[in-house]
Amino acid sequence: MSSLTQVGWYWNRLRCMSVSEIVERAGATAGRAMVRRRLPEPVAAPRLDRVGVSWLPVTVPALRGVALQRADEVLSGQWRIFSRLMGLGFPPEWNRNPDKAVLLPLTDGKRMSFRATAVVGDIKYLRELNRHRELVVLAQAWQLTGRERYLDGIATLLESWFAECPHPCGPNWSSALEAGVRLINWAIVWQLIGGMQSPLFERPVGKVLRTDWLGSIWQHAEFICGFRSSDSATSHPLIGELAGLFVAGATWPQWREAQRWRRVGRDGLEREVLRQTAADGVHKEQATGYQQFVWDFLLFAGLAARGTGKPFSETYWRRMEAMLEYVAGIMDSGGHVPLFGDSDDSVVSGLSIGAGACLFQSQLATGAMLFGNPSLARKAGVLDPRTVWLLGADVCTGFDRLLLQRAPATRRTDFPEGGVFVLGSNLDSPDELRVVADAGPLGLGGVAAHAHADALSFTLSVAGRQFLIDPGTGTYHGPGKWRHGFRGSAMHNTLVLGGEDQAVSGGRFMWLRRFRTSVLEREDGPDSDRLVAEHDGYRRLPGKPVHRRSWLLDKRKGCLRVKDQVFAGTSQNVTLYWHFSEDCNVTCTPEGLSVSSGPICLDMVLPEGGAVSVLHGSEVPLAGWVSRGYDLVEPSTTVVWRGSVMPGEALETVFRRL
Repeated sequence: MSSLTQVGWYWNRLRCMSVSEIVERAGATAGRAMVRRRLPEPVAAPRLDRVGVSWLPVTVPALRGVALQRADEVLSGQWRIFSRLMGLGFPPEWNRNPDKAVLLPLTDGKRMSFRATAVVGDIKYLRELNRHRELVVLAQAWQLTGRERYLDGIATLLESWFAECPHPCGPNWSSALEAGVRLINWAIVWQLIGGMQSPLFERPVGKVLRTDWLGSIWQHAEFICGFRSSDSATSHPLIGELAGLFVAGATWPQWREAQRWRRVGRDGLEREVLRQTAADGVHKEQATGYQQFVWDFLLFAGLAARGTGKPFSETYWRRMEAMLEYVAGIMDSGGHVPLFGDSDDSVVSGLSIGAGACLFQSQLATGAMLFGNPSLARKAGVLDPRTVWLLGADVCTGFDRLLLQRAPATRRTDFPEGGVFVLGSNLDSPDELRVVADAGPLGLGGVAAHAHADALSFTLSVAGRQFLIDPGTGTYHGPGKWRHGFRGSAMHNTLVLGGEDQAVSGGRFMWLRRFRTSVLEREDGPDSDRLVAEHDGYRRLPGKPVHRRSWLLDKRKGCLRVKDQVFAGTSQNVTLYWHFSEDCNVTCTPEGLSVSSGPICLDMVLPEGGAVSVLHGSEVPLAGWVSRGYDLVEPSTTVVWRGSVMPGEALETVFRRL
């Protein structure tokens, strides 16, 4: 990136920040610069007579998941980075980015820049490798089998990491969030292998490993204290950093600093869970991928606090329950959750990758047991191995009791603060029709980094099969056309004016000009559901247009009518985009379009007039794609309608189940 481009980038960020945020960031930057100028402090000597709390039940569950398979993959040098199985060796080179196989230097980690992806590769690949979730899988495998090779594997990986990643040098000392994730996984491993008295530490070489490990734990926690996100950042990295700090303080009280780690972590998390999550449970980044990421951070910190005998507040836990009720509301009967906003496949714990279950359904099962909530149990459907590792073997009986209560699986359908509404008939049954409409704000904070320009978009599922989808994220650091395309308005089921996005982008993780949404009507009756909302994102265009959309679902006929209107001073050129799942087959008929997925069929009738095109895997224009995983895209089908409308003229699109 040229110096001129960097100046423009920073200027755009400043434009999006409040005065208080600018002042706080400037103070934090100055403080961090002073920290960098100091030589690294010597590691404080731990008191080995102090034992941390045990916040995991160390019992071998009957539900094993795929932990053994994953553990054997790791020992053979095969690592799962995002959805790819990569041969990186055992141990891997911890500073070599799996993307482009570039070996990054051991310079000051906090001064390293990773924007030149053509040179250093996408840094997310390297960070995935260094989150150490695989160590958790090895610890699980040792618990399940008692085989020493899994314990030896943990030792080999740790020893190599300490040797190759000296504090504070290299890419693995560049992010406080990554330090927090590592600490959480290390804490899980520590407990699963027996803590301070683990067999891993019995021999002299093991005692050296324990000393090195404790020293790195102290460095990680102090690194977070020195470089954590500013309190004004109000986004998920801050929650992850605070969670890692608290978990470290609870698991390893061997230093006097541990009390400070717990205090800072507790106070920050109690504050941020309310600042970053609406009362209705929608995380304000408006990104379902980060919704699950944040919930796990809150969970691990909450379990650690409970283990100390000083649990977090009831308000904290109630907000976590609300977050799960939101997920239950937007999840269809097939277990699909809309891909609203950004997602980078972030997973906190190796307990998840060793379970082999859907992350959202696993969280619902865990929440069902934590809160005694039968609706969450019904939505989860089954108890997964991760929940048993987290809460103990006795949860199996308790989960069955919750299922027998036959509570409704979808307890709430309206999430007004988050701006998400569910319209549906026969919810959570084989005949379900579920519409999830997004009438919410753009995102969180001054730049809304992980939000998409998706005002008044929606998804449509029938009988647990996805029809209209949110195509997902694509990439963060890959080609710009994919990054900007997937977060733009045209890649969502909404109306676009003049080929423009509803919000003005300032970069890959920045929106310069936002939109405001307003819900005008909401009715939920026995025979029909209705929602009317509008947004002002296009008022910057000639005629100052406002887009209004209404959804009317006839529950008895299985018919959804979507009406779009543009209120402006002049006529407008409009485009309607309809993105279908890759499992859908779309064909033209004399009356309109026929869309099928397996045995389920829909008729689709488009507005009269205009030009219709059906695109599949198109790069110009970018349409007909879906991204089910980070940095992965595959062809799907997009139906596009283009035309011109007079002010207030209605365009109606009809979907009818056959």
